[in-house]
Amino acid sequence: MSIRFRPAGEADVPRLNAALARLSADLGDRHKASDADLRRAGFGPHPVFRAMLAEEAGAVLGVSLYSPSFSTARGLTIAYVADLWVSAERRGQRLGPRLLAAVARDAMSTWGARALKLNVYHEKADARRFYERLGFVPATHHTEMYLDEAATAALGASQ
Repeated sequence: MSIRFRPAGEADVPRLNAALARLSADLGDRHKASDADLRRAGFGPHPVFRAMLAEEAGAVLGVSLYSPSFSTARGLTIAYVADLWVSAERRGQRLGPRLLAAVARDAMSTWGARALKLNVYHEKADARRFYERLGFVPATHHTEMYLDEAATAALGASQ
């Protein structure tokens, strides 16, 4: 059988979320997103992400969740890959690069994105080597900063 890459639709939400939950488990993260959260954020009136599925014979072998970001410094749209997961059975078989290529094609046709970016956990050396082999390089001129839910709410309340 051949592997098929396609953008996820609303009907795919349960399978998409199950794959993302497996990614969270692989990373040792909590998985808080529900099917309703994904439906609302990805398939509601104002979608904030797209997702790509890699399937074979109806089985989900890999997924990626991504969204657009515009860089004024670079003058281009960049697709931010928030999540990339390949089933353990398929790792090492070049499915990850093929899934990222499908993401890049879809992001280009949807948003005109001409580049990809992502984050890698410091303790995930294998993941970092994987991305470096594909040509990803670490950002050296900036640090990602994060404002959590409580601090964001407090920011709005302080005005």
